[in-house]
Amino acid sequence: MVASQSLKTSESQRVLKEAADLMPGGVSSPVRAFKSVGGNAVVFDSVKGSKAYDIDGNEYVDYIGSWGPAIVGAANEEVNAALAEALKKGTSFGAPSVLENELAKLVIDAVPSIEMVRFVNSGTEACMSVVRVMRAFTERQKILKFSGCYHGHADMYLVQAGSGVLTLGLPDSPGVPKASTETTLVAKYNDLDSVRSVFEQNKGEIAGVILEPVVGNSGFIPPTQEFLTGLREITEQEGALLCFDEVMTGFRIAYSGAQGYFGIKPDLSTFGKVIGGGLPVGAYGGRKDIMSLVAPAGPVYQAGTLSGNPLAMTAGIKTLEIMKRPGSYEYLDKITGRLINGLLEIGKEYGHAVCGGHISGMWGLFFCEEPVTCFEDVKEKCDFDKFARYHRGMLENGIYLAPSQYEAGFTSLQHTEADIDRTLAAARVVMKDL
Repeated sequence: MVASQSLKTSESQRVLKEAADLMPGGVSSPVRAFKSVGGNAVVFDSVKGSKAYDIDGNEYVDYIGSWGPAIVGAANEEVNAALAEALKKGTSFGAPSVLENELAKLVIDAVPSIEMVRFVNSGTEACMSVVRVMRAFTERQKILKFSGCYHGHADMYLVQAGSGVLTLGLPDSPGVPKASTETTLVAKYNDLDSVRSVFEQNKGEIAGVILEPVVGNSGFIPPTQEFLTGLREITEQEGALLCFDEVMTGFRIAYSGAQGYFGIKPDLSTFGKVIGGGLPVGAYGGRKDIMSLVAPAGPVYQAGTLSGNPLAMTAGIKTLEIMKRPGSYEYLDKITGRLINGLLEIGKEYGHAVCGGHISGMWGLFFCEEPVTCFEDVKEKCDFDKFARYHRGMLENGIYLAPSQYEAGFTSLQHTEADIDRTLAAARVVMKDL
């Protein structure tokens, strides 16, 4: 069944108009404002399973899942029940709790590279903290990242490469001091030659390399096995650390994360989203000799009032428990594969240049010819105007997609064959009219 195209948004627009005077852009995070796709955003009232409901009473099949955390389905009954029990004991301790041990053991047991972990409150905080550790351990200052990879909004990460200049760190936001990005180097994703060039130009100065092992913030872009293997070899040869930012991929594409999926063992990793089960959480971890530098075991300072929050730990523990059950990732792969393959087939049937793919429950669709291997391909080849019209059409037909060609999509264990049928039926209507 395809929803009516007469989308009612009067209440959403009333709330967003008021919000514009209360919060910058009327939102708490930029992409929610639909600036990349145009048209008016909608205001959610509730979520359940694979569905989202706005304050005008519209129902959507939801493919953002709170940007990834809702892997077991939104407002999951088991997670909610665990939270209800935990709530009786208090919302925050500011002191050690056994729940931290439990979640830490789950992460350490699951992820190949993790011997010790520190919990924080967001992916941004995890990525900010891990840089400090990399610099302290190597006694070097420079960090290499990749264009189009997002590691939170800390100053050192808000860098763009500039046309044809892969190694020049330039601030990508007003308010970011040039000094904050002078030690940030940028290379091209899936391009080992660009990495080698950066290392050659900065011999003995690079503390570490950080990357999304599967890019989700330039749209869905998988790595080549050669690229990840080459990064591991280059960093070892150069005495630099390798950090996988698994905030998006951790426990999403496999229970062991991208590093387990691809068989690459980084020195450090960052996490978020899934390990908090929908509550604010982040973590970073890795080899014990590196993590032992973190205070109070070592001299590298990092702290947080709400770190290890008992509610976040509870939601994470229950979410990982559910994901560890037999068949979870096989189901995600099956349902997501049917979704993306159907969307590609329909797009091509109606004469559109489309490409995309998935790994487990993470997926993406581009309006451009293949291949898309890096951020530069998306920026230079993709039809953003067509994506904006496609996004609006799908929204009006009851399908909530990430409002940007630069964002990946997510499925959950609660997405059903009926949800996929509904999505593909909507796509057929929209693709035909584009």
